[in-house]
Amino acid sequence: VQLQASGGGFVQPGGSLRLSCTPSISIFSVNAMGWYRQAPGKQRELVATITNAGRPDYIESVKGRFTISRDGAKNTVYLQMNSLKPEDTGDYCCTFARYSDFDYWGQGTLVTVSR
Repeated sequence: VQLQASGGGFVQPGGSLRLSCTPSISIFSVNAMGWYRQAPGKQRELVATITNAGRPDYIESVKGRFTISRDGAKNTVYLQMNSLKPEDTGDYCCTFARYSDFDYWGQGTLVTVSR
């Protein structure tokens, strides 16, 4: 399974980025899709998920700023990130849960939020 994330880059605090992931499997063939983030020196954390039924969920620190969405026609999952903060810096990877665990992820895209 290929999970290539794209859309990362350098942005100043308060800026926005949109990440994209087009997996080699149908996004509707799994229970849920999501985005992991790994900041330098920290453990990987699951920041946003969206179920097969379209229900999103977020960790507290990104609620109101990040939006996960999908486009079935393009078989793509997005992560719109607004009001970015330096603590949002990290490597963002696309992931999926075939059943209940998000235990597969692909190559990430680096997001750097700094002045």
